Amino acid sequence: MSHEEYIQKQRERAVELASGMLDGSIHYLEGAIELSALRFEVGLPEDDKDFLAFAGVSSETDHLPIGSARQYWSQKALEKHEPEIQQSIKWAKEVSLSECKSIVARFNA
Repeated sequence: MSHEEYIQKQRERAVELASGMLDGSIHYLEGAIELSALRFEVGLPEDDKDFLAFAGVSSETDHLPIGSARQYWSQKALEKHEPEIQQSIKWAKEVSLSECKSIVARFNA
């Protein structure tokens, strides 16, 4: 696989994530965390506005039981953090929904 093909594959994944976050088929915070990680893989400057939004979301929610990490948390702890997770989803959408749409528009050509 060439470097260009790799970048294209990562951009396709970014579109898949952002689209799923927009339609609700991908947990918003899980998608944001993965988009944050992809910012170094899509052939853009690391300070790209769209991807930086997700880096911020990832940073602000990294203490929460999200994704596969949930399996290591007790049910009691999960229940305790659920209100914060829901509030974080609401906040994350406020600060990154337009960036989600932008990623889809930019790379879905």
